[in-house]
Amino acid sequence: MTITPDLTALSHAEKDALIVALFRQLAAAEVRIAAQDARIVALEARIDELTRPPKTPDNSSKPPSQGQKQDTPAPGAKPSPRKSRPGVGRALHPNPDREIDRKLSACPTCASVFPEASQTPQQVYDRIELPPVRPDVTLLRLFGGRCACCGERATAEAPAGLEPGSPFGQSIAAMVVYLHYAHAIGMERLALLMDELFGLSISEGAISNILARAREPLLDATAAIEKVVLASPVVCSDETSVRVKGKNWWEWVFIGTLAVLHVIKPSRGKAVVTDLFGGVRPEVWVSDMLGSQKGHAVEWQVCLAHLIREAKYAIEDGDTAFSAPFRRLLLRAMAIGKRRDGLKDTTLKQYLYDLDRRLDRIVGAIPIGEPGRKLHKRMLANRAHLFVFMTNRAVPYTNNVSERHLRPSVIFRKVTNGFRCEWGAETYAAFRSVVSTAKANGASVLDTVRFVVSAQRTREWPLIPG
Repeated sequence: MTITPDLTALSHAEKDALIVALFRQLAAAEVRIAAQDARIVALEARIDELTRPPKTPDNSSKPPSQGQKQDTPAPGAKPSPRKSRPGVGRALHPNPDREIDRKLSACPTCASVFPEASQTPQQVYDRIELPPVRPDVTLLRLFGGRCACCGERATAEAPAGLEPGSPFGQSIAAMVVYLHYAHAIGMERLALLMDELFGLSISEGAISNILARAREPLLDATAAIEKVVLASPVVCSDETSVRVKGKNWWEWVFIGTLAVLHVIKPSRGKAVVTDLFGGVRPEVWVSDMLGSQKGHAVEWQVCLAHLIREAKYAIEDGDTAFSAPFRRLLLRAMAIGKRRDGLKDTTLKQYLYDLDRRLDRIVGAIPIGEPGRKLHKRMLANRAHLFVFMTNRAVPYTNNVSERHLRPSVIFRKVTNGFRCEWGAETYAAFRSVVSTAKANGASVLDTVRFVVSAQRTREWPLIPG
């Protein structure tokens, strides 16, 4: 119940004082209401954040390692039937080292004579063993002495490839580089492995020296790879974090037509690309929608796989107006892209026109929810970069190839926790460039590493055309 005061009984001074007091209360109430409004906005934003669907590897760029793993079936539970497929067996070795034939002399049931002419092979199989591996050691003695004529001392020259220096030859250097960088085996475990598998006693310091000596030949090979990548008409690129000297750096990958280049830099910015490519502008650049990946080529193809995951997250957040049909459109475009090689150029142009027409209708919808609005805004600004692959068969519609080439580096980072020095990071990037390029050309990784670190290598690398 509100009591109305009798204002007629108040003097002018009392009324003025009352008005001033009311204004003070009103000002205090306004401050309090503004604080409450801000608090309400913050709480609503927090509620919106908590009620959104969780981000998973299926609806975002979150790596699979951080996703929710499926529960192992309970003991005794009936496993779900696996999709049937034709059975296969291991093929017999085409050139066995030896062959053993065993024939019956008598029947094991009735003991009657079993003639050899009537016997045919009933079972044929291989038994494979590894021979003992031990180091092949060459002892060198360089003779000489004091010349009886001039009195100078002289020593015989060592054969080519057996000069004084490290006792470990190129085959051991290639194996150490391969096992450490390709299989993320730490130096302590690598020394133990070399001792137990090959009977070779080698210290961690010697392993470190081998890796340091491998730096120059790996960088020489990387220089050849860089030229091929810069000359490629289509370049795919991505990046991932890496730890160098206790700080976050970034490993970039650039995939050309026939070569793959890895570089590790302290920045994730656009300057990394501009410093590497300079004035070179490929025809098409394929990447995700990171700002530092834009503007490096004549055309830009956005990774549709990333957009499909973003659209799925927006759909789970409730946006069925824009994100749902947009995701269906991207899936349709990818289905067309998978069969590009069997379609005519005119057919692809018709498909492109149809996709653009459908996209015009889809972007006219009003999205629901913040994720949907963000995706809608980005597509309005970048719609011209969605379907570049439709008229250029050399352009992939996803950037999955870049992620595949970065996956070994992610595993190496998790196992080793990064690098203690910059030259180690530089050497690893060069190694990954060599290995990724070898895989892209169907070459053996170990044979390629042996060739690169070999002292007899030439300036031309056979895996790099031109």
